[in-house]
Amino acid sequence: MYRTNNKLLLATLLLLCAPACFAERADRDKPMHLDADQVIMDDAQKISTFTGNVRLSQGTLLIRGDKIIVVQDKNGNKHATAYGNTAEFRQKREDVDEYVEGYGERIEYDTGSETVNFHEKARLKRGQDEVSGDHITYSSKTEIFQVNSSDANSGNGPPQRVRAVLQPKPKKSMASPSAPGALPITPDTTLAPTQ
Repeated sequence: MYRTNNKLLLATLLLLCAPACFAERADRDKPMHLDADQVIMDDAQKISTFTGNVRLSQGTLLIRGDKIIVVQDKNGNKHATAYGNTAEFRQKREDVDEYVEGYGERIEYDTGSETVNFHEKARLKRGQDEVSGDHITYSSKTEIFQVNSSDANSGNGPPQRVRAVLQPKPKKSMASPSAPGALPITPDTTLAPTQ
């Protein structure tokens, strides 16, 4: 129960700290580009396997890995799974000069649901905020992410904790803005001082 409450608290904190910005909306309408050292395409099964320094891009979205397998469903949506010592993800946020970056040994990207899953040594950064855990699910539609720790029942030792670093909001300038429509007051240096 305590672990579940911690996860709920962390998810709530992340939602409260998230500004109302979204991932670059135009990305979903862009073509997906892949380049690699080698590719094996199975048109009958709609599966393509790219190996060797693979790079997948779609608009501002970028995924890099040692191997990426792309499966296309009957509706034309693509599901890409990237593998690597550390596979990487990056996507620009809408109307902000800022990126969401993620890392994991396996990254799964689904074009239909616009979700990204990071597995094993998963990390996600947005600005100066960062979360880490065993599994992170990120929705590029809503910019909501959920972080889970490893399962205690896996038999691989004690469960890992979820970690987060949330930076304070920048303080606004202490100077108060001028009243709307007010004329700026500037000193006149042409007048001689009176005696």
